[in-house]
Amino acid sequence: MKSGKQSSQQEKGSSRILSLTILFIAFCGFSFYLGGIFCSERHKIEVKDVTRTTTTKAVASPKEPTVSPIQVKSVSFPECGSEFQDYTPCTDPKRWKKYGTHRLSFLERHCPAVYEKSECLIPPPDGYKPPIRWPKSREQCWYRNVPYDWINKQKSNQHWLQKEGDKFHFPGGGTMFPRGVSHYVDLMQDLIPGMKDGTVRTAIDTGCGVASWGGDLLDRGILSLSLAPRDNHEAQVQFALERGIPAILGIISTQRLPFPSNAFDMAHCSRCLIPWTEFGGIYLLEIHRIVRPGGFWILSGPPVNYNRRWRGWNTTMEDQKSDYNKLQTLLTSMCFKKYAQKDDIAVWQKLSDKSCYDKIAKNMEAYPPKCDDSIEPDSAWYTPLRPCVVAPTSKVKNSGLGSIPKWPERLNVTPERIGDVHGGSASGLKHDDGKWKNRVKHYKKILPGLGTDKIRNVMDMNTVYGGFAAALIEDPVWVMNVVSSYSANSLPVVFDRGLIGTYHDWCEAFSTYPRTYDLLHLDSLFTLESHRCEMKYVLLEMDRILRPSGYVIFRESSYFMDAITTLAKGMRWSCMREETEYAVKSEKILVCQKKLWFSSNQAS
Repeated sequence: MKSGKQSSQQEKGSSRILSLTILFIAFCGFSFYLGGIFCSERHKIEVKDVTRTTTTKAVASPKEPTVSPIQVKSVSFPECGSEFQDYTPCTDPKRWKKYGTHRLSFLERHCPAVYEKSECLIPPPDGYKPPIRWPKSREQCWYRNVPYDWINKQKSNQHWLQKEGDKFHFPGGGTMFPRGVSHYVDLMQDLIPGMKDGTVRTAIDTGCGVASWGGDLLDRGILSLSLAPRDNHEAQVQFALERGIPAILGIISTQRLPFPSNAFDMAHCSRCLIPWTEFGGIYLLEIHRIVRPGGFWILSGPPVNYNRRWRGWNTTMEDQKSDYNKLQTLLTSMCFKKYAQKDDIAVWQKLSDKSCYDKIAKNMEAYPPKCDDSIEPDSAWYTPLRPCVVAPTSKVKNSGLGSIPKWPERLNVTPERIGDVHGGSASGLKHDDGKWKNRVKHYKKILPGLGTDKIRNVMDMNTVYGGFAAALIEDPVWVMNVVSSYSANSLPVVFDRGLIGTYHDWCEAFSTYPRTYDLLHLDSLFTLESHRCEMKYVLLEMDRILRPSGYVIFRESSYFMDAITTLAKGMRWSCMREETEYAVKSEKILVCQKKLWFSSNQAS
């Protein structure tokens, strides 16, 4: 009886579980059915809504935007304190203690986080005046614009600069050219004939002083970019830009310089104090990377001419001879050959011969080794230095000196490396150049100062092939061509055309001092980058690097124009909206001018 009772209870329990299971499955199925109906209907409504809006706009005018322009609240940015007058956010001396001293890496870029960014307007120094116009600015600048007495006291005996009254004068002297920079460059041209006939067009000067070398080269048709780190006293880059000479903050330390491989025709170091033979020659390897095949590296100063100069270098002849031999061995191992030498100037040439690089690849014990294919030679935005030799590809070899056309023909010949840019072609470059010629012609109508001595230092904040710079080539300007580190890599094309530029990410501050550019130009920058970079911080950075009374040309979608105008007003800019050359409704031009104002806390 007990057994039968247990069996009956088990059957009832099983029946109850089966019923609950069937009920649960039915409930889930019904829920799924209802959810499917709801989701499909909602999806239909959304699609229908979008389609109706798009169709309506298209019928009205295919050129009009499909959304209303973005709006921002009115804002008035406060003044920064006077301690900000030379503020460089990503190379701020106040932050140096946070970073290591190994290979001076604290002098590299270390940008503040978003929550640390300043939201104020940087005042000019007390007594600031509009910069002296080019070409007089090459020889003199206002003392109050760059009020640094330290460099005047330390370098006046070497004729870097001299303070006379309310001006600094630049007599063209230097540590290694006591007879003047022109005489120094004359000697250099005797060693490198290509500097006279347009073969050499682009150069980089590491440890540039006050950029007298780069300033002299401009008259010889050579465009040199001066490079020096931020420092507390010398302000080398700020002096260079105040004079109207191309320059950028930077240091060869632990990261690559922000340039593509095989970019410059020539690199120069005049007693620049870079320890070339230390750390396995890794700094020389970076010079090798950025100099194009057939290009030159010039060194004047220790240990060149050591047998005559060693007494003045606080060292011994034996030490200097050892350093020179070590330098020569390193240069040979990375496919540089000794090209020429006279007195204090020595010149090496980067080989384009494939056999030299093949020997490195075959020798497993060679140092430095050849870089493998996994190391991208053009990757140069926060990219660590690599202890290996970047060997030129066949494409780069055809862009070497001797193969690439001479200047100025080079500007209008399609570089072979355009094939590495997605969608790049000869016809595309020709179309781009034609487009920018028309645009610049229109710009000069709405901004008459463009093309005159009122505007010298120009930046194209998001170039593709350097078309804006090419259209200004006959004007008394130089252009810093900026290619976004997030866009297609077209900077090699810019350099191959005989122009200069750099990689940059506009979510961060640019590597320059405040008040260093006369004109900033941007073409659809916010359309391309607003999903990453907050507009407010980009505009505040533009205000930082723009000179008082300087200009900005925004070429942008109508969607952003109202917001830009509102924020510009909060920065004390005066703006004027203009039509494009073809009066396209979806795109507008905004021309703004930064006003000259002084801090309310400064002495009168």
